[in-house]
Amino acid sequence: MVKYEPLHIGNKIAAVPLIQGGMGVGISLGGLAGAVAKEGGVGIISSAQIGFKNPLFDKNVLQANLEGMEQEYNKARAIAPEGVIGFNIMVALQHYDDYVKKAVELGADIIISGAGLPIELPQYAKESDTCLAPIVSTEKSARVLLKMWDRKHKRMPDLLVIEGPLAGGHLGFHREQLDQFAGDAYEAEIRKIMDIVREYGIKYNKEIPVVLAGGIDDHEKVAHAMSLGVQGVQVATRFVTTVECDADERYKQSYIQAKQEDIIIVKSPVGMPGRAIRNTFMKKVEEEGRIPVKTCHQCLVKCDRAAIPYCITDAMINAALGNLDKALLFCGANAYKAERIETVKEVMDSLMKDGSAC
Repeated sequence: MVKYEPLHIGNKIAAVPLIQGGMGVGISLGGLAGAVAKEGGVGIISSAQIGFKNPLFDKNVLQANLEGMEQEYNKARAIAPEGVIGFNIMVALQHYDDYVKKAVELGADIIISGAGLPIELPQYAKESDTCLAPIVSTEKSARVLLKMWDRKHKRMPDLLVIEGPLAGGHLGFHREQLDQFAGDAYEAEIRKIMDIVREYGIKYNKEIPVVLAGGIDDHEKVAHAMSLGVQGVQVATRFVTTVECDADERYKQSYIQAKQEDIIIVKSPVGMPGRAIRNTFMKKVEEEGRIPVKTCHQCLVKCDRAAIPYCITDAMINAALGNLDKALLFCGANAYKAERIETVKEVMDSLMKDGSAC
């Protein structure tokens, strides 16, 4: 039987080497993150438009989101006082630096950052105790990021997340790369990334743990990921259909009802391909080309309201609220495998049943 070691991230230790992936808008909030942290994993709150229920949201988006970060972090911390809890903060967001600084101010254990290369993340986090974990998907992105952190900030990540082509939501690949890295082909890329990490780890006399994400939905895939030499896994999709997930029940049921052919690659206003369920909303986007934007929610740094196919904030808020006909339903490649609502404990036990740090 495999025995998985605890995940060491800087001076933080997660008894179970599993990170719950961040899912916005409003899918992984304090309830889910706290439940995962309570079971010994790393619970992650998505900061993306986190204040969408705040009356201030359309008047002062930044203030609403900063207040939302504090509320959800406090909720998670109340559930898991000693757990490892952090935020996923997207580089593509406006006010990225403010969200990073707020996470640090709150005492978050870790910031995981992707949807662009988080080159300036160390500058915004300064000399805090919050661990920093960038997301990369290719050898090229890993080399650029670590080279820039070395040159500009004289430091290395506390953890690196490798997110593969089967992940949900925004993907760190060009569309043609998704076919290039199909099947086992991506494993060679993983090894190249890990070689770069070791190279910089030696330079800094520091072990940089690596976590693998994308399409990991059962204990066999966890075991296989670990066999590649990573120190942990990141899982998101499996946690959507849990009791503790913060999403509306209709969102959860959309996963259970989805068939494999319903899961498609979509064009996102963020400028990256994404993986989602083909529902009424996505069919309308396909047929009409674009859905005009009525109100700007100031979410993206680069956003041409006249050209984007739809407002991603509106589409994702509708998802979180269960308004599925107007919703973008991000998901992982294996979302169609969901058959029932489980508890976080059941999911974690099923994923880690071939080995445990406990």
